[in-house]
Amino acid sequence: MIAAALGACLAAAGCDSASTPTQPTDAPAIQITIEVAPNVLNIQSEGQVVTVHTELAYSSVVASSVMLNGVKIDSWKADDRGNFVAKFLMSAIKSLPLALGQLNTLRIDGTTTDGKEFWGSKAVMVVSNAG
Repeated sequence: MIAAALGACLAAAGCDSASTPTQPTDAPAIQITIEVAPNVLNIQSEGQVVTVHTELAYSSVVASSVMLNGVKIDSWKADDRGNFVAKFLMSAIKSLPLALGQLNTLRIDGTTTDGKEFWGSKAVMVVSNAG
């Protein structure tokens, strides 16, 4: 009976044993810094991808979980520092409800290999220039 009570107490305290804390399921997402290329999105350009550079180690990201404003990731790689770089189809990003002539926030969301959620955002100018 004491063991059962101790087990219930440990579970309520966020532990699965007397010495091993567990990750709370409602842990806040990790905010990361990102850079977006291009930093000015021209709706009339013939660009193929929008690239998002993160500060997360390449090996720490579940690539298939990554989205940009709800758009699924198209491809990914590590940069020369070993950080995760996400690529999204330009056509999918252009189809988002973007405000021309204004800064628009692009937000990346995903999950790390240890189950933690992350996010980062960057404002980019959206224009429509032929040329």
